Amino acid sequence: MEVERVAVIGAGPCGLGVAKYLLAEQKFKSIAIFEQRDQPGGVWNYTGDEGINSTSTSALARPKPSQEPQQPVGGTFASPVYDSLETNIPKSMMQFADYSFSADTALFPTHAVVKNYLHRYAEELLPYIRLQSLVLDVSLSKKNPKPEWTITWRDLKTNEILVKQFDAVLVANGHHNDPYIPNITGLAEWGRAYPGSIIHSSSYRRAGSFSNKKKKVIVVGHSASGIDIANQIGRVSKHPLLISERTATTLSPEQVTISKSLPEISLLSIGERCVQFADGHEERDVDHIVFCTGYHFSIPFLSGVQPHIVTDGVRPHHLYQHVFYSKEPTLALIGFPQRIVPFPFSQAQGAWVARVLSGRLSLPSQVEMERWIGAWTVTRGEGRSFNTFGFPLDADYINSLYELSSYAARVDGLDNDGHGKRPPFWGEKEKWTRARVPLIKKASQALGTRRGEIKTLEELGFNFERDYVPDAEARL
Repeated sequence: MEVERVAVIGAGPCGLGVAKYLLAEQKFKSIAIFEQRDQPGGVWNYTGDEGINSTSTSALARPKPSQEPQQPVGGTFASPVYDSLETNIPKSMMQFADYSFSADTALFPTHAVVKNYLHRYAEELLPYIRLQSLVLDVSLSKKNPKPEWTITWRDLKTNEILVKQFDAVLVANGHHNDPYIPNITGLAEWGRAYPGSIIHSSSYRRAGSFSNKKKKVIVVGHSASGIDIANQIGRVSKHPLLISERTATTLSPEQVTISKSLPEISLLSIGERCVQFADGHEERDVDHIVFCTGYHFSIPFLSGVQPHIVTDGVRPHHLYQHVFYSKEPTLALIGFPQRIVPFPFSQAQGAWVARVLSGRLSLPSQVEMERWIGAWTVTRGEGRSFNTFGFPLDADYINSLYELSSYAARVDGLDNDGHGKRPPFWGEKEKWTRARVPLIKKASQALGTRRGEIKTLEELGFNFERDYVPDAEARL
């Protein structure tokens, strides 16, 4: 693999993470990082109510991924970050391996703290970042002796369309920009009859608009954002708050007192503002529905690449080890699996990718890469589970890439005595912490407004040196 010119699409956490490893290889003649926003940091750049328009809040079903690149509204790419958002991962787990949060940072940092952290981390990369550059198309040509990728983008400052060729493209634009809203009978009619009564979590900013004990609210979905948003709305809206889920989960003790769990919605009827559920239950006089239903995997600028990486939006396809496009591995995706810790995860992938593109590591043949994809499919299935990690799978994956990276050829002058910039590795303490993240978050939330005063795990009562028991960890 002969690579001199590398493009990274996205200057959010994953793009920044991989770019540091590309630089550390001291191999590439040019590195260009394309970012559509006017500053690095991706969705962590809080935009408040800016960038939200009638389209983003309309009650239209969005069952399939968009075929068009995201566009700014009033010059702003709206971030899904809401006012009171804080991380759901402790800072010690979330941070990059080569850059720690400051000691006085809260255990679960606010979005503003994370943004500033990312801006500081990006300082070294600013000369390589093309801000306000909206990628429109990425296409492959094999007319030359080696594969060549053409990137077409719009300079949002001048509105000029620009084109440039690269030897490799790393896609790190995330998957929080194309909301998924299921196609429910009556949804469009409801939206026309009651404008603004249905939103996706990407447009949620604060509980204030639900602050009326007479307002009946349904929150659809109960993953990380759904739980947090439901907790916020449940404190100010009519009780019980209605939580609709495809697969029922256990409500927290706090939620049990103010919430009611229901199956998925089957029908919306504008008469009496009636919502019918899959079990036949009906709720009338519903004021608001908030869809916390996640996002499509959507990469419109790769729509011309065959075979398609994105089809139905459920997960990416044709990715060896969830990274390299098996049909042409000078294309790679960074940070796309779900239920991961993105910062160290992207570094683990980035360390491996950078070593491969610099020629210090080789990939297996296309046949072997596709055999791996097939084996993973047999184990994990074709649907969302294929791309869903969680613990301990994420820990095993990060450490497997650490091992793969360790086989790279040594080169004088590189970091780590010629072996290159170290990738993250999760030892027993990291795995012990990762396994307890839900308990740690719960203990933090129980402190209410005092939780911002907590800076360490130990202050919450979680002490690895005191409590770690190897046999117990094996059973966790």
